Amino acid sequence: MGKNAHAVVREAKDAGVYVFSGGLRYDDGDADPAVVAVDGMVTDGPYPESKELIGGVMIVDVPTREEALVWAAKTAAACRCPQDVRKFLDDPDA
Repeated sequence: MGKNAHAVVREAKDAGVYVFSGGLRYDDGDADPAVVAVDGMVTDGPYPESKELIGGVMIVDVPTREEALVWAAKTAAACRCPQDVRKFLDDPDA
């Protein structure tokens, strides 16, 4: 799976749409997941067994939602799991 995911990243780089990507660790004492509430309360989680788990992120810079969906489909096939597609908010000062 990792080899396939890296291939999609290389393809995105070659296409000139790659911005950033990275996987999240869940197997390291220094990387124990935590959720921090608005009042500052810290709880453990989410965990790999939960629906809320995010295993990583890949950011691409494409002009349309349709193109973002194409990259998400490639990533989903490589990682063998569904992908969430979101748009960054525009910088109001830009």
